[in-house]
Amino acid sequence: MGNGYLECLSRFYFIMYGFVIVDFQQGKFVNFIFDNIFLICIALFSAGSLLMPYLRQSANISHLDATKMINKGKVAILDIRDLSEFRTGHLRNSLHIPLSELPNKLAKLEKFQSQPVIVVCKSGTRSSTAISQLKQAGFKEVYNLEGGIESWQQKGLPTTM
Repeated sequence: MGNGYLECLSRFYFIMYGFVIVDFQQGKFVNFIFDNIFLICIALFSAGSLLMPYLRQSANISHLDATKMINKGKVAILDIRDLSEFRTGHLRNSLHIPLSELPNKLAKLEKFQSQPVIVVCKSGTRSSTAISQLKQAGFKEVYNLEGGIESWQQKGLPTTM
């Protein structure tokens, strides 16, 4: 082994288990960043992409998965539309609490904290606000019905008046 090998070891650049360890005492850190900026950006982008599903406030649930959960019976359905919208049709056994009243009526929903909750609105957009409020109140498993009640009805799935 020649001087090149010892010189490389003396710089304390190691790649172990995917982590890069840099010797800060030699002042090479800034040079390392500039020399490897492209790889660092790719690593940060990859890490962000992997973490994104965990950072999202709402998780969408498909009609098929929602139907399966409803048929099993261990799910609460929260309809956050206005009363006039609710009267046009809603999922059976759904609780109606308009989004504007949700912060004041969270105590009414505490008994459902230990089970999944599917939040329903007209098109699936207002639900994200309700989902974030429910998660802040301690609900763990909260889902947004994909496409809302409009999409549910367009697919011919059952509703009640």
